[in-house]
Amino acid sequence: MQNSHQFNLHWYEHWNEPNPCTLQTSRPAASADGSQNQQIVFLSESHSMLRSDIAAVFLCCCVATSAQAQVAAVKPVVHANAHAHNDYYHTRPLLDALEQGFGSVEADVFLVDGELLVAHSSFEVRRERTLEKLYLQPLAERCKANAGRVYRDGPELILLVDLKTEAEATYAKLLEKLVPFESMLTKLVDGKVSNGAIRVVVSGNRPVETMTKQASRLAFLDGRMNDLDSNSPVELAPLVSDQWSSHFKWRGRDVMPKEEVEKLTAIVAKAHEQKRKLRFWGAPDNESTWSQLAASGVDLINTDKLSELAKFLSERK
Repeated sequence: MQNSHQFNLHWYEHWNEPNPCTLQTSRPAASADGSQNQQIVFLSESHSMLRSDIAAVFLCCCVATSAQAQVAAVKPVVHANAHAHNDYYHTRPLLDALEQGFGSVEADVFLVDGELLVAHSSFEVRRERTLEKLYLQPLAERCKANAGRVYRDGPELILLVDLKTEAEATYAKLLEKLVPFESMLTKLVDGKVSNGAIRVVVSGNRPVETMTKQASRLAFLDGRMNDLDSNSPVELAPLVSDQWSSHFKWRGRDVMPKEEVEKLTAIVAKAHEQKRKLRFWGAPDNESTWSQLAASGVDLINTDKLSELAKFLSERK
């Protein structure tokens, strides 16, 4: 019998319409490493195309492919404080964010028929969009190509996994899925943090009590503002995330009121004193807000605008 906390996919076995929330693109399909596939079609009525013509076409394709390889090999400027909110909505989940040098990406997951499917709502789940396929496997390939790091000689990447279904069962399945990728993960081993290339942080429906009791685990907890007051172990909750509107009235227009700037500065200082990173969701997604968050020392700037934030952060350096 199927558990009540799992969704059943049988109802959309024959659902063939495209996901209305998936961004569309007219460019050629991208391969796993982000390069675009090239296809050459030779048309000839006489089946006797001259060898010189074939050679010329082949040479042109080699040059184009070489140019693409060089573009793909360009090392991005890494923005450790850039967080890709609802990353899976972009044309190329994960890859678009990495291309812009983001230091943190977010994936919402549903436990469906024993699989973790990436989607924002239960109406958007698709059987082929698994956490392994969209995130874990590409990250493993990336680490293999970059001497064990997501960005060669770069910082740790945060993979924020927002659990949308029942906490305990979904977390248990997440740990199961992470085991084959353990070598690339930052983990807790007998109460001590062992650093890796990627830190998985659990948000959404969080199994707080279960994670608190675990002396060894492959994931960490996304804390809330009250964790700054309770001073819970940083080995449990290295990141604190909270809703912007729960603490601030400023909406990114004009100048942020002095009292709110002081409040934000105090929150940042408290988080950093406890060696935690800080993130707000739901903050205005514009340059005025990005500038204030960066100036105040907020560690992760939440955005849906990947290239715009990357450009903004590059110009600030």
